[in-house]
Amino acid sequence: MITNFARFLFMFAIAASLAACAIRPAIKPVSVTTMPTATSPQPHYTFVLVHGAWAGGWEWKKVGNLLLADGHTVYRPTLTGQGERVHLASADVDLNTHIADIVNTILFENLHDVVLMGHSYGGMVITAVADRIPDRIKCLVYVDAFVPEDGESVNDIGSRKFTPVDGFIAPPGDPRPAEQVPPYTVPMSAKIFETPEILRNPAAGKIPGVYILCVSPTRPIEKSAFYKSYLRAKERGYFTGTIESDHVVNQSHPTQLVPMLERAPLDAKCRE
Repeated sequence: MITNFARFLFMFAIAASLAACAIRPAIKPVSVTTMPTATSPQPHYTFVLVHGAWAGGWEWKKVGNLLLADGHTVYRPTLTGQGERVHLASADVDLNTHIADIVNTILFENLHDVVLMGHSYGGMVITAVADRIPDRIKCLVYVDAFVPEDGESVNDIGSRKFTPVDGFIAPPGDPRPAEQVPPYTVPMSAKIFETPEILRNPAAGKIPGVYILCVSPTRPIEKSAFYKSYLRAKERGYFTGTIESDHVVNQSHPTQLVPMLERAPLDAKCRE
């Protein structure tokens, strides 16, 4: 009697279990192919963007904002006598003044591993900054910029010659309409174009670099304004590339330029 009752309870439990399985919704197994995969985060860098002649940090605002949106740290210092610092303009301002501007920005902001970019005339500045504080620079990026040798001035390597008026050289296309409001280009001291580059530190030669040449779709690359500096960059072992654009690429093609700047530290490292 007890054995039969126990057998009944056992069979009842099995039947209840089967019934529960029959009404329970099926659980779909998770495929490993649908699981999220880890990706390497984009490296974030500290950029110091040095503008070209007659301009100011304002000219790199579009590029700076795009870099900031991608998580980078960005500085756009304006050189003495230019842009919003035009009230400091003087015929005594020279290349060394501008070199000090950028050296002091890096030192007083306590920046390290800097991706130091120079556009156009800015190439003169960043070359010397690297000579003064090479330990603070991660890599150099020249964007359609001068690559000077020791002892050379802008007048020595530039393809255009300018005539000073009262110690200043006006921007191409001046005079400005009187009603124009900032930001706009402003004259520069003629001494800036005359000052020779002084390069003495061999450690600067070990800093990797990238050169981005602006090229026209309708002209041979050899006719590009900064082709000579592009060749010098190649000789130094820098990573080199081109972008189809006018000279003021930061204004006309910022979205195309920014990825090239973001890749620059990795591109430069390939040639270390």
